[in-house]
Amino acid sequence: MIRKFISRVFGRHHPGKHSEPAILAAAQHGLQREDISRGCRRTIETLQENGYQAYIVGGAVRDLLAGLTPKDFDVATNATPEQVRHCFRRSRIIGRRFQIVHVSMGTEIIEVTTFRGHHGEESGNKALTDEQGRVLRDNVFGSQLEDAARRDFTVNALYYDPTSETIVDYHHGVADLRQKTLRMIGDPKTRYREDPVRMLRAVRLAAKLSLSIDPEARRPIREMGSLIENVPPSRLFDEMLKLLTSGHAVRCVRELREEGLHHGLLPLLDVILDQSLGERFVMLALESTDRRVREGKPISPGFLFATLLWHEVLAKWEPLKARGEPAIPSLFLTMDEVLDVQAEKLAITRRIAGDIKEIWALQPRFEQRSGKRPYGVLQQPRFKAGYDFLLLRVESGEVDQAVGEWWTAFLAASDEGRAAMLLPAASGETRKRRRRRRPPADNGQDATLPE
Repeated sequence: MIRKFISRVFGRHHPGKHSEPAILAAAQHGLQREDISRGCRRTIETLQENGYQAYIVGGAVRDLLAGLTPKDFDVATNATPEQVRHCFRRSRIIGRRFQIVHVSMGTEIIEVTTFRGHHGEESGNKALTDEQGRVLRDNVFGSQLEDAARRDFTVNALYYDPTSETIVDYHHGVADLRQKTLRMIGDPKTRYREDPVRMLRAVRLAAKLSLSIDPEARRPIREMGSLIENVPPSRLFDEMLKLLTSGHAVRCVRELREEGLHHGLLPLLDVILDQSLGERFVMLALESTDRRVREGKPISPGFLFATLLWHEVLAKWEPLKARGEPAIPSLFLTMDEVLDVQAEKLAITRRIAGDIKEIWALQPRFEQRSGKRPYGVLQQPRFKAGYDFLLLRVESGEVDQAVGEWWTAFLAASDEGRAAMLLPAASGETRKRRRRRRPPADNGQDATLPE
């Protein structure tokens, strides 16, 4: 009954068949201009005062309708990048695949995009593509109608004008959002071929908004998943980071596995999730990340990727130790090897890779609880992250619970309490201090010269 009512109010969905959009007033959609950031409103007002169309578009409108707080606000306009640039003193044109303008409004950076046009032989505009059909460069401008048709999902093809407080909806995205359906605009196979990242984005949006992926959009994902191998590592890393920090990482990973998209994307997630210990560790890490996102607490990409890749490190490190290789040097060798392999798929930034290594390198040091070594561990810049990582290992059953309890108590203890907690040195751990050889006694004569 509810589905029929929504369809009657907002119209049934026929992607690509409507040239006239639905114009929804504030009473129909419930959004208010006060929901929009001041910088974004000023950007739109300035463009409109200069005679251009301007709307808030995409994810911000979608999230507001879903009752979520947008991370940022993007603006779409019929002004070209050069025209936008002339409207704002503090702005700059960026991008190669498709040029956009960053407008500075106080502390806000508003991304302004020109309406995109159709590409293809029939429109006379030919986008630069690779042999698989992925769009490489596409600086084709067009109308709002064409821009809406170019967007990936119907819930992302919504345009909100805070001046009139109306939503322009070409593909009945509002109805799909209220019917909890994620629907692709156009032919899904063609759209995935143009940009394989859309398959990952479908999983992320469905998890974030509690939507069901439309069967027509879901069906091609498994058979076309291999196209993701053609995506540049830097872009794939950005998309995976969004997915894993969405606050719904657990559901996203499960969806990735269901759709067959996990193979080779992350730390060979298909292998890890088939191991009971590895899966428990990864899921505990993702649950912790989701919880922190929901609570509005900061999260560390370095910590997150360190957890996802840890069992790849263990799988290579343990055999080396079993063969008698020195533990610490073999760990550092393994860390580099694992990160080098992942660099072929995900362009993990140098800073994040550094954080990952520091967290991993601390783990064997937590086993050392005698002498001055624990005090040295406390002084490490990444101690807190390494300690949280240790507790995850304890919770997953990888490390003895007594180790985690000792470090928790040691961290909270006074100086006297810490000194009393230190364990006796293990046999063979203490080394005899080498006595420095005393120089020859000075008898006033140069020993190098004959008397």
